This record gives sequence, structure tokens and C-alpha cells, in this order.
Amino acid sequence: MISYLSYIFLIMCVLVSVAFFTLLERKILGYIHIRKGPNKVGFIGVFQPFSDAIKLFSKEMNMMFYINMIFYIISSVVLLILMMSLWFLFSWDYNQILIEYGMVFLLCISSLSVYVILFGGWSSNSKYALLGSYRGGAQVISYEVSLSLWLISVIFFCGSYSIMKIEMFQNLWIMLVGFFNLLIVWMVSCFAETNRSPFDLSEGESELVSGFNIEYGSWNFAVLFIAEYGNIILISVITTNLFFGDMGVMMINVLVVMVLFILIRGTLVRYRYDKLMMLAWKVILPYSIVIIFLVCFLKWTFMSMFCVFLSKK
Repeated sequence: MISYLSYIFLIMCVLVSVAFFTLLERKILGYIHIRKGPNKVGFIGVFQPFSDAIKLFSKEMNMMFYINMIFYIISSVVLLILMMSLWFLFSWDYNQILIEYGMVFLLCISSLSVYVILFGGWSSNSKYALLGSYRGGAQVISYEVSLSLWLISVIFFCGSYSIMKIEMFQNLWIMLVGFFNLLIVWMVSCFAETNRSPFDLSEGESELVSGFNIEYGSWNFAVLFIAEYGNIILISVITTNLFFGDMGVMMINVLVVMVLFILIRGTLVRYRYDKLMMLAWKVILPYSIVIIFLVCFLKWTFMSMFCVFLSKK
């Protein structure tokens, strides 16, 4: 019972964090544009996210007759459930559930998001939403392959599927030191997986007419919004655990990765779609295969040196 209560408390903290992360993003983007961000609602705009949430959840929901209503409603809710279920990966100080094969669980749950995008676009019965869902589905599938290979590399090097044991392994070897190039490619893939700039092709505001979520409004859009930003926070925590270990204060490292998402959005322009696919299949995928062989060689070398050291001792 204590495990489930602590998990519910964690989810409540994540939802509150999503609210303030949106405020942080709007503030930083405002200063990038040489203007002020939200600063009217409450002290320096601190209540702006709650004002936006009340507005979205109190708006009238348009029920168009041509929408496949069941899948239309379920899609946004399922995306939120998938985001919340991924927080089972982490074990905090209050006897939460510890998943031994956490990385396998991460790959299984994250790969389901493509179905939400496809069903969301299809159930809207709009050609603009359908085109956006096709693009988003192809993008997520393409980068999911490379993401899986990088996780396999980290799992093989650390010798465990548990994200907590991978973090403990970094007491001996911090992954950031030897695999900084892997971190860069990992972040590129995470931008594509979370549909963030410069890879936000499934949610483009101009040329895609807002992508697969064009027909979503009111609380449905708010749920999609919460799920997207919750995934960004989740990816930031996973990146910190996989590459930074115990180096410094964990929450500061997580905040640095979250701010990186915002800075990339305010700096880089959106990729053209053919370049996005070329980057996935012709650059990142071959590089990830080379990384796997390199990790295997390093693992074999370290094990051989360790065995020689033990034999001499």
C-alpha cells in the first residue's frame, strides 16, 4: 500500500512539475526573443500555468459528427497513462516498486506511443491530422530503432537492465567520460522521440496545420500537452541516470537537460522531413551499430585486464 501511495505522490509531483516547466519554457523563450515572458498572473507570472490549465479544462469540447469518438478520446488518455507508467522505472526513498528489467520496460512502453499518434490522427477523420500522424509515426519508428541499440550498448557495458543498477555502476565508471559522443547522439534521438524542435514534424504549427492534434481541444488537448512535457521531464531523468550517475546533484543535472530542450527549441529551425529520415537511417543507425561493436570490444578488453590483474594478485 505504501508503494502505491508513494507512486501516486510521485505522479502528483510530476504533474506540478509539468506546470512549472511550461512556465520556465515560456520565460526562457521570451528572453531568447528579447521580450518578457508571462508576468501578469501572480508574482512574475508564477500562476500562469494554473490559469492556462483552468482555461483548457473549462473550455467547451467540440464534438464533430465525423469523429470516431471512442478512439478520439481514448488516444489522449492512453498517451498520459503511458507517460505515468514509465515513472515506475525509478525507485525513491519510500519503498516504491523496483522493476528489475527497467530498460526492457522502457522500450516496450515508449514504442506504444506511435499507436497513440496514429489513432489520434485517424480518429479525427481529418486529412491534415492523418498526414501529421503518418509523419509522426514514421519519425518515432525510425528513431526508436537507434534508441534501442544505444540502450543495448549501455546495458551490455553496465551488465544490468535496471536503471538503478546502471546508476550504481557509474560509481566505478561515469558513462559521460567515455561515451560523450553517445550522449550527443542519444539527445538527438530523444528530441525526435519526444517530437521536440528541431524534429517536431508531427506537431508543426505552420506547414502541418498543428499536425495530428489539429482536431483536439479543451481537456483533450491539455492531456496531450501534459503527456508531452511529462515525457520531456522523464527523458531528462533517464539521461541523468544513464550518463551522469552520481556526478553532482541529480536534480541540477535533470534541470540542465530540461533547459537544453528549451534552448534547442529557441535556437534551431525545423528539419525538412526528407533530411529527418536521412539522418535516422543513413547517419544515426550505422553509427549506433558501430557503437555496439565498440562497446563489445571495450567490455572484452576491461574483462581481460581484470582477469589478468586477479591472476597476478
